[in-house]
Parts: sequence; structure tokens; C-alpha cells
Amino acid sequence: MPRIKTPIQNSDKQNARIEHDKALGNVIVGLMKDDTELFKQFSDNPKFKRWLADTVFTATYEQPPSAQAYRGSEASST
Repeated sequence: MPRIKTPIQNSDKQNARIEHDKALGNVIVGLMKDDTELFKQFSDNPKFKRWLADTVFTATYEQPPSAQAYRGSEASST
């Protein structure tokens, strides 16, 4: 989710979460053609939607410093 990279790095957690949730929704809509069951669960099941959003946000926002440094080195090598 490249769109949330800058808000996560340059904003507070609340704004990063707002941008994350928008980006996640866009990704899910994009997957609709390939995985209709995932889209259906995301759209119709609030518990699944919250679980998925929380899991992805935690993985992208609250990474240990070593993981963030590693991701930064990947970006500079491409």
C-alpha cells in the first residue's frame, strides 16, 4: 500500500489509520474481480473487516525499528 507510506511516516497514528483504511478499501475493491469471497466478507462482515484492517494496520504502522530499517533499504535499492 504505497499510498499510506508517507502518512505513516509523517503523521500521527490517527491520520495514518484514516489513510490506511481508505487504501485498504481501494485494494479490496481492486481484488473484487479476482476474489469475490474476500470482497463479500469485507463488505458484509463487519468483524472480518475490522480484523483485516487492524491486522494490516498493525503490520504496517507498528513495525519494529529493525523491520522499518530493512524496508527502507529495500526502497533505496530499487
